[in-house]
Amino acid sequence: MSELWPYLLLVLVGFLPNEMWRWLGVVFSRGLDETSEVLVWVRAVATAILTGVVAKIVVFAPGALAGVPLWIRLGAAAVGMVAFFVFRQSVFAGIVASTLALMAVDLLVR
Repeated sequence: MSELWPYLLLVLVGFLPNEMWRWLGVVFSRGLDETSEVLVWVRAVATAILTGVVAKIVVFAPGALAGVPLWIRLGAAAVGMVAFFVFRQSVFAGIVASTLALMAVDLLVR
């Protein structure tokens, strides 16, 4: 049991507080007009923040990703963007395509 306490702590401190806010958001968002100017603005801000975080990770790579040359990271991001739009704005397709491109080019170059 002593090996499981970090996971229990992670669930209690990390997962449950976030999940509570998600469910409250679901409850309070019922009946909102998705095309309202406020929600369009909120979606735009969230997208801009996420884009900034991804750009920072790609350009100023942390950890093991820092060992991959910048041109490979930028190329993989471009492949992911193309896949995102080709597959009807599928985030999953963009992530899979960029990850596979990153791995393939890095393996071929090294």
